[in-house]
Amino acid sequence: MDKTFLVVHKKILPDIFEKVLETKKLLRIGKARGITEATQMTGISRSTFYKYKDFISTPSEMGGGQKATITLLLDHTPGILSKLLNVMANISLNILTINQDIPINGIAHVSITLDRARCDFHMDKILETIEEIEGISKVELIGME
Repeated sequence: MDKTFLVVHKKILPDIFEKVLETKKLLRIGKARGITEATQMTGISRSTFYKYKDFISTPSEMGGGQKATITLLLDHTPGILSKLLNVMANISLNILTINQDIPINGIAHVSITLDRARCDFHMDKILETIEEIEGISKVELIGME
């Protein structure tokens, strides 16, 4: 999956994207009791909402205090996780949680939630930087808030 993010003016996008944003806002501020009610209020289908909800956000939603959850596959080699944490610290990422499964067949599955409020890198650059670490075979963005 391509991990490149774009900034696009809403004038060139179909209005469905703005309706998805409005639906998310209704849910966030409590003006709708659930997804069904929120989508009815904005005039979109639930399937449309689910299709786009994780891929569109306003700059204010992506602003300061940006949290992201990533998953990684690490070789079961001493020092790989330490190297990863050092790289993250060097680019001013604040680690909120780390979950690591027991290595199976020499590979450990790791999930990290981080705060990137102080980091100057965009999310795609963060993922690229992490992918370059020897011993990390896969990096995937799970979600952002």
